Amino acid sequence: MAKGYLIARINVTDPEQFAQYAKLAAVASAKYGARPLARGGRYETLEGEERARNVILEFESFEQAHTYYHSEDYKAARAVREGAAVADFVLVEGVD
Repeated sequence: MAKGYLIARINVTDPEQFAQYAKLAAVASAKYGARPLARGGRYETLEGEERARNVILEFESFEQAHTYYHSEDYKAARAVREGAAVADFVLVEGVD
């Protein structure tokens, strides 16, 4: 079965509030078996709109990533993120 990937591109506008979100999101992602492949760190924008924080989470499947994103645990984290960042999130199915 192909893995699932959640890719987030984020510009943080309120670092203190975003830190609260990050803690809640980390707990939720661990609960759903996410494996962080990238979380912040060095980046280079090659094309398109730049976002200063880039995150890639790997899940056992696309469905598991979808379940995580729509879970009550992560919904609570998203509510905390509201107003603390501008972000793009996408779920992508990997290849076998």
